[in-house]
Amino acid sequence: MPHFDLPLDELERFRPEREEPADFDAFWSATLAESRELAWRPRFDAVAPGDTGLDGVLVDDVTFAGFEGHQVRGWLLRRRGLDGPVPCVVQYIGYNSGRGLAHQHTLLPSAGSAVLVMDARGQGSGAYPGSTTDPIGSAPHASGRVSDGIENPSDYYYRRVFTDAVLAIDAARAHPDVDPDRISVWGGSQGGGIALAAAALSTGLCAAFIDFPFLSAVRRAVSLTDAPPYAELVTYLQTRRGEEEDVFRTLSYMDGVNFAARATAPALFSVGLRDAVCPPSTVFAAYNHYAGEKSIRVYPFNGHEGGGPVHQREILQELARRNRA
Repeated sequence: MPHFDLPLDELERFRPEREEPADFDAFWSATLAESRELAWRPRFDAVAPGDTGLDGVLVDDVTFAGFEGHQVRGWLLRRRGLDGPVPCVVQYIGYNSGRGLAHQHTLLPSAGSAVLVMDARGQGSGAYPGSTTDPIGSAPHASGRVSDGIENPSDYYYRRVFTDAVLAIDAARAHPDVDPDRISVWGGSQGGGIALAAAALSTGLCAAFIDFPFLSAVRRAVSLTDAPPYAELVTYLQTRRGEEEDVFRTLSYMDGVNFAARATAPALFSVGLRDAVCPPSTVFAAYNHYAGEKSIRVYPFNGHEGGGPVHQREILQELARRNRA
């Protein structure tokens, strides 16, 4: 994919006006309050090394209360033998992926941080199967969540996922091996959009690592790309002529640009300038509205893979610096 979006100098200045509903803050405050009232104590069930193949890493199978008390699954991994509570990254995963198997998440424990990997309700296929059923949707399946419940913000799929994400942070803080004052969030694509929402809806985060976030500047994204998952919105609207503004109103409650304007945790973003899945201008729209301390790494010749292992190294270095602060 060649460069198809704005030139970099324009991207660096691109700060579109936000499409924000008047009750955005009230909507999310009520959503989180209702779900926290229904929350129950998270469960951390130790998994034997013989079942994971990981002698040097402690693994817990996590079950915590997400949206409206729904059961959400995850993995908690931390390096064996560390003294005292350790920093933890709550990690959110990409579209159509589930939490997978524990050994797929050993990068952060090898660097000295714990990681809580949140399963994405009703998702999971291929190399990363899921374990969390969406009681309002379905069991994990391969595709098609972007339009689920889009007729009404209260029924929309990502209202549930973003609430799960905030309560995953609460769950991480509840574990005795985790330092509650050194919690960070990280994700790319769908995971980046979830991390951005979680950074806005949570307090006291050490850092946020937001790679090419999905669901930012959604109206612009749909006008620029026909790649999935945005293509699902196009397909939906093709048969619902005249309902465009209702759809974009629902999406305005989930738009990363609106979350960015409320997030204050120190943030490291990344973007690939050839990314046709999450177009660069949509990433910069969120980045340029981000309210907290921030920096961004730009990968001019990369698409949706972004900076790959090079950027992972950047995150590990920044995480180490933040955790020492």
